Amino acid sequence: MTQLTPSPSSSSASDSAFCAIPQVHSLREAWLLAAIEAVRPLFLAKQHHIPPCQVSVGFASSGNRLGHIGQCWSTGSSTESVNQIFISPTLSTAYEVLDTLVHELVHAVDDCKHKHGKEFKKIALGLGMKGPMRSAGAGPELKAKLEALLPQLGPYPHASLSVPMKKSVRRNRPRAQCKTCGFQVPMLKKFLAFGPPICPQDKVEMEAVGDWENV
Repeated sequence: MTQLTPSPSSSSASDSAFCAIPQVHSLREAWLLAAIEAVRPLFLAKQHHIPPCQVSVGFASSGNRLGHIGQCWSTGSSTESVNQIFISPTLSTAYEVLDTLVHELVHAVDDCKHKHGKEFKKIALGLGMKGPMRSAGAGPELKAKLEALLPQLGPYPHASLSVPMKKSVRRNRPRAQCKTCGFQVPMLKKFLAFGPPICPQDKVEMEAVGDWENV
């Protein structure tokens, strides 16, 4: 991953040069770094400064299990004190990637201090993002601005990775319940052979509830 150093916001000539010259990137990280520079004016227009970031393609810390398509790590998580952003390899279109990147950059601006709380929401809504904050994406106006940047960014040099999502199996955990008062206790596997315990309230044997066989 390559560290990104913010360019001076006062250089209008470099901004116009970026918009005028279509880019061709052979590496995904190079495309992502260019994308950060492309959206930087959108953040600056709302008085938000994108900090130095490292950005790459990779799964979130939860893997693909929860379907997360991006993750930003705080500066406190890095020995270099730099935000690190990962974009899921399951994404393929340039717009999906750019939209996800903007979401993660909002976290970077906040240094991941408030998750998807009101501080994140204030930044996101100001930029033109819509929807539940955990999955907020570009609203119509912001979407048009992002789509206008795509020709200059060029093709996203990546073919999406197809990864099946494992569905979690919820088991009916073994527990014991008193038929008289309804008191319940969870049962540990090593104690199942002893059978249901005695209810501390009614002094009667409790009944087995849940799956006591397949534990």
